[in-house]
Amino acid sequence: MIGEVHRRSALLAGAEIAGVLASTPQRSLEKAGEWGVGAFATFDEVLADDSVDVVHICTPNATHAPFAEAALAAGKHVICEKPLGITLDEAERMAAAANSSELVATVPFVYRYHPLVREIRARRQAGEFGDWHLLHGSYLQDWMLDPDASGWRVDPEQGGVSRAFADIGSHWCDLVQWVSGETFTEVFAEFSIAVPTRPAAGGASFAGPSGDADDRVEVRTEDTATLLLRTGSDVLASATISQVAAGRKNRLWFELDGSRGSAVFDQENPEQVWLGGAESNEVLVRDIGTGSAEHRRLSKLPAGHAQGYADCFDAFVADTYAAMDGENPEGLPTFADGLRSARLVDAVVRATGNRSWTKV
Repeated sequence: MIGEVHRRSALLAGAEIAGVLASTPQRSLEKAGEWGVGAFATFDEVLADDSVDVVHICTPNATHAPFAEAALAAGKHVICEKPLGITLDEAERMAAAANSSELVATVPFVYRYHPLVREIRARRQAGEFGDWHLLHGSYLQDWMLDPDASGWRVDPEQGGVSRAFADIGSHWCDLVQWVSGETFTEVFAEFSIAVPTRPAAGGASFAGPSGDADDRVEVRTEDTATLLLRTGSDVLASATISQVAAGRKNRLWFELDGSRGSAVFDQENPEQVWLGGAESNEVLVRDIGTGSAEHRRLSKLPAGHAQGYADCFDAFVADTYAAMDGENPEGLPTFADGLRSARLVDAVVRATGNRSWTKV
């Protein structure tokens, strides 16, 4: 799924797809045929191709570090799916490699690119909400609700020791920190596993029923996570993360409560935000030619003509390519942001083990 999203956004941003490398030679040929591009035989072949300016890494988590480090060493710009690596050490190495290379290396924290998210951030920067009292919300999905759903993300060796939080909770934390201007510095967290066994993933697909239902393995990565967080300026936050919330397809929701006002954003309804005040409330609708500069830049269609996730991804890739051309786009998430996320994932995992407040 995500490889196709990257391809679409790259083409819309003006790229020429040099080729594709998938999990097996046969799979590479299949995707190359579907996309009308060449098939690479090995990653070394990708790196040796002088026509390749940027490598999009849309592979299982355990491969992110070796692929990204090799691409940067070969002088290629990189867009790498998060998490940067399955350990904090890997993420630190990758961020250091990106920094020393002076190449563009970005991570698709694309929810930053909703126009109304940019509007809330701009209003926070202007002081409209005052001092924060509380940050809270959730990120809920249901794609793992089926007890027979499985895939490589369930396997800690391929996906990492955290699943739900590292996969989607990382998005919530990145977005809330970026919009609010706060940084999470301490966390208290608990994980739970709703489905104790799932089909062995093997070469299974990303989601949905897969593998042999009779060949089940113990699940060692969480289906849900609940967190209490504290920021560097002593603001409290809370988040609920789940991949087994029936009916919730991709509900990233946050509320930021300040001394002068509040703001609510719901990714499943991204065309409007709720702004709360002591005397009155307002529902703000996305539109062209209104609001902050970034709201106007990212609003491509008039109100009533919905923009969503795909538009966010398109804008993210276009901004990455603009950075490759020497520009400095507002809010572009880089490997430095990916490292900050990896440090938070590491702290959350440690917090679930020691069951106490844990420093990030």
